[in-house]
Amino acid sequence: MIDLAVRGNSNLFHKWWFRHHKAYRQLTKFRRLQVVQAYKTQTLYVSIYDNTMTSFTQIPKTQIAAVVEKTGGDLQIRKDWPVKQPKDLAPGECLVKLECSGACHTDLHAAIGDWPLPPNTPLIGGHEGVGHIVAIGANTFNSPVKLGDRVGIKWLADSCLGCEACRKGREQNCPKAKLSGYTIDGTFQEYVVSYVNHVTPIPEGFASDAAASILCAGVTVYRAIKYSQTQPGDWIVLPGAGGGLGHLAVQYARVRGLRVIAIDTGTDKKNLVLKLGAEKWIDFKESKDIVADVLAATGGEGAHAAVVTSSAAGGYTQATEYLRTGGTLMCVGLPGTTKLSTSIFFTVFKSLNILGSYVGNRQDAKEALDIAARGEVNVHFAVKPLAELKNVYHAFEAGTIAGRIVLDMSKK
Repeated sequence: MIDLAVRGNSNLFHKWWFRHHKAYRQLTKFRRLQVVQAYKTQTLYVSIYDNTMTSFTQIPKTQIAAVVEKTGGDLQIRKDWPVKQPKDLAPGECLVKLECSGACHTDLHAAIGDWPLPPNTPLIGGHEGVGHIVAIGANTFNSPVKLGDRVGIKWLADSCLGCEACRKGREQNCPKAKLSGYTIDGTFQEYVVSYVNHVTPIPEGFASDAAASILCAGVTVYRAIKYSQTQPGDWIVLPGAGGGLGHLAVQYARVRGLRVIAIDTGTDKKNLVLKLGAEKWIDFKESKDIVADVLAATGGEGAHAAVVTSSAAGGYTQATEYLRTGGTLMCVGLPGTTKLSTSIFFTVFKSLNILGSYVGNRQDAKEALDIAARGEVNVHFAVKPLAELKNVYHAFEAGTIAGRIVLDMSKK
């Protein structure tokens, strides 16, 4: 199938007509009406069946991109970075013109290379991009998306969909997984290459800048809460509740009817999480004993679950101490080489569950986006231009960001 953009320019339609009028005459009456409607409104996309997909959108040869040339190197804003052209796309690949991209603490880890798994370099980071598909590789069949669709690019850019992990819904654990902004170039650029089977359609009416952070932070905490073995009315502890992942976790937990104990520090974060529905607040800088404070908040029994998104080892150890019998620790943060240290005796004696939760699959992404699109989860974010990314990384290091940061690709 070939989808041709005719947005806002009748000259493009005439060019299209000159090239494809024979194919047009072979269309059904309904498809002909779609072509005419596209011409009249100049807002729709015209489709003709063929074995290639392209558009009349002018795709430049170069673009602006934030590039790390080598692990631990300086971030550079390049204005001459090449754009992969439609004719060079492989089957299954698509080219997305980005409107915006969220910035995530993971991007900082990728830039400085402090994880056990090294990133590919030179590297363009970013894995929370939203934009429109402007080209799809030739000989791509049964694509679930089409030209003009507004889609999101997530951490998991692609997987084989055939291995045991993929078949069981753990696509993110696929041994052939491609990771946006880590093993392949990500969304800190104007145009990104992704994959038709893994881009996520954005619900109509849901703002792109609001959707961006759901694609990683939202999906990650949503899945962790989904598999936390909790029931409505249960207590859940969220260390780092006022941060980028944490403030979304508060809201997804409330959607599931859970009672939230928020742990963080600072007046701004306290006000934010309480406004979002947290029932209890613990300031870790003021608390003399976090475990005792959680036990007191839960009537002495402890919490049913904890979702730990921080990179500090202490948060994981504390969680095993304040969980009640049968409680579940969801490990979400990725602290590099730090080890989880806890009492094996009491883990067994209390029948605790310790589970790793790694981002989410395609269905998790759809569910997380749908909840947010209905207004039940709201991302608190600030918008900055791509040129400010280095300053955003400094703020990540200082821990001074409340909520999320979204980079607007139209801002220079």
